[in-house]
Amino acid sequence: MRIGIYGYGNLGKGVELAIRQNPDMELFGVFTRRDPATLKLATDGAKAYAAQDIEQYKDAIDVLIICGGSATDLPAMTPALAKHFNVIDSFDTHADIPKHFANVDAAAREGGKTAAISVGWDPGMFSLNRLYANCILPDGKDYTFWGKGVSQGHSDAIRRIEGVADARQYTCPVEAALEAVRTGTNPELTTREKHTRLCYVVAKEGADLARIEREIVTMPKYFADYDTTVHFISQEELDRDHKGIPHGGFVIRTGSTGRNGEHKHRIEYSLQLDSNPEFTSSVLVAYARAVYRLNRRGEIGCKTVFDIAPADLSAMSGEDMRAHLL
Repeated sequence: MRIGIYGYGNLGKGVELAIRQNPDMELFGVFTRRDPATLKLATDGAKAYAAQDIEQYKDAIDVLIICGGSATDLPAMTPALAKHFNVIDSFDTHADIPKHFANVDAAAREGGKTAAISVGWDPGMFSLNRLYANCILPDGKDYTFWGKGVSQGHSDAIRRIEGVADARQYTCPVEAALEAVRTGTNPELTTREKHTRLCYVVAKEGADLARIEREIVTMPKYFADYDTTVHFISQEELDRDHKGIPHGGFVIRTGSTGRNGEHKHRIEYSLQLDSNPEFTSSVLVAYARAVYRLNRRGEIGCKTVFDIAPADLSAMSGEDMRAHLL
């Protein structure tokens, strides 16, 4: 499979490294809005191209992995590119997924292409585990906790505020709420009671700090529903103390079975990630394999992780999977 990467930030660089771990794939090239000559790729022989020239290569790329931000990039990029390429993205604004799906589905069907959206760990792997647990324990309750970790999408949203030079945003689970769920008491928790958000912001010289903080804490879908703390720090402090991009979290479903619900159960799936973008990239690359296979079978339009069979993710044969993993 010939894979193209559209965008070469943390996620795009992670995708490049993930491709190197999959022998049935090769990197065709990276498409960037920056000057291609300024990019130093990690893959021998791979080239960087100008993003505006991408349609010239639509017959040379089997799957295009789009590595943009969910705030403003992906809502425009993915539908536009899905008309010409099999595509995959990691769109993570949960409330807007139905709209994004509809836009990408229409574009992919127009072009006879296959697309997958919202692929990563949440949405993505966490979504699958929520679905599996709901099916197994229909009499139950779902809980999702994220962090402590850096959210790439939320950090990107802060960086797009006028006057912001750089930023990192940490999502932090409220430990008391997490423990209450694990005890099986099935607490009713508001969004604000489950998580806090911690922001470290580097402001441009002369920027209005009060306005920036106000825009952060009132930003709908990102911060408005959470207790959010904003710290203004220097670029040196950010680079020294917040250069990593760790993350993780928990998907928990508590439920009961039996004649009168007398038997209690808890399903818990957890992730601890040293590098959020590299792990997300690894999920994207696995699903790129599935997008390629679906398209070859003539299954066009937009898909999510709910629509894609696990076997299509693996480079192993069905015989090997049954012998070693089942």
